[in-house]
Amino acid sequence: MSRISQKHPPVKLDDKQSERDTRELRIDKVGVRGLRFPIQVRDKARSVQNTVATIGMFVDLPKEFKGTHMSRFVEVLNAHGNVIHVENIAEILQSLQKKLNSATSHIEIEFPYFLSKKSPVSRLESLMDYTARFDAAACGAEIDFVLTVKANVTTLCPCSKAIAKYGAHNQRGEVTVQIRSTKSVWIEDVIAMIEGSASSELYALLKRQDEKAVTERAYENPVFVEDLVRNVALRLNADTRVSWYKVEAENFESIHNHNAYACIEKG
Repeated sequence: MSRISQKHPPVKLDDKQSERDTRELRIDKVGVRGLRFPIQVRDKARSVQNTVATIGMFVDLPKEFKGTHMSRFVEVLNAHGNVIHVENIAEILQSLQKKLNSATSHIEIEFPYFLSKKSPVSRLESLMDYTARFDAAACGAEIDFVLTVKANVTTLCPCSKAIAKYGAHNQRGEVTVQIRSTKSVWIEDVIAMIEGSASSELYALLKRQDEKAVTERAYENPVFVEDLVRNVALRLNADTRVSWYKVEAENFESIHNHNAYACIEKG
């Protein structure tokens, strides 16, 4: 019994990551990706929203080091508590630089974002999910931040409406908006810009009278994929907070065996 409980001196473990590398090649980004972690984000209607994010964290690696210490990324993340607040992003980036002796640091945070929506006629309430993403990078004390929002919409083909006797083909489209801004922009505001640019927005719950209203609204408001990105871009141009944007739209065509795509970028 005494032999089992006897303490042994700690064994010195090799630190292979800190060994000298002779290939003379700096690595721009190295780290961890695919971490799942609870976060809190600002919610325009309810102050904050709790969700779960998929996180990536990276730093640069000088040419003289063989590798980085992957465990330190997770240490930094957990050092900020059980829930990450968006306001902590700058602090996390600076902690990464300090902990891993790096000049630059990066973090990517992607998460589902939920809005409560009422159907257009029956006014029944349901939750719609969207995808939001924060990409932030720090070089010293300077921080670059990009907000990405993805939303699905309905698009109805203007050409099909013009030439067909019995209707027009329509499909679901996915719009991705990335922005840099001088002031904070609500995720809800970007969603509203996207949905207001399409033939119709989508709903999680529709009764028959709602389906009729949505179908007729789309028919009265046909848009090509080109119209879609231009419509979003016009709304972004009108927002003085937005300094740069990239808008992408992809329509999952219902009568073609391919998708339609358009992109517009400013800045």
